[in-house]
Amino acid sequence: MRSRYSAYVLELESYLLATWHASTRPEALALGEEPRPKWLGLAVKLAETDGERGVVAFVARYKVGGRAYRMEEHSRFVREDGRWFYVDGDVSD
Repeated sequence: MRSRYSAYVLELESYLLATWHASTRPEALALGEEPRPKWLGLAVKLAETDGERGVVAFVARYKVGGRAYRMEEHSRFVREDGRWFYVDGDVSD
């Protein structure tokens, strides 16, 4: 999760897509669209695995246009060939 957050901060679309499970991966991400968020921090609240499945709950803080926001997500991951892939998540602002 931390590496994906860092990829969002650095706008590394190729890394994000490579770590996104093929069953749910979008064609592209709109990372360069305005207004761009300024990411302020990540707090991982929960990380659990059960065999080849995992869940991560986190809060990411960011600013857009001088206004601060927080995004909470419960993300689902799956491990294939020893690598973890983001599948999807439930977001609450």
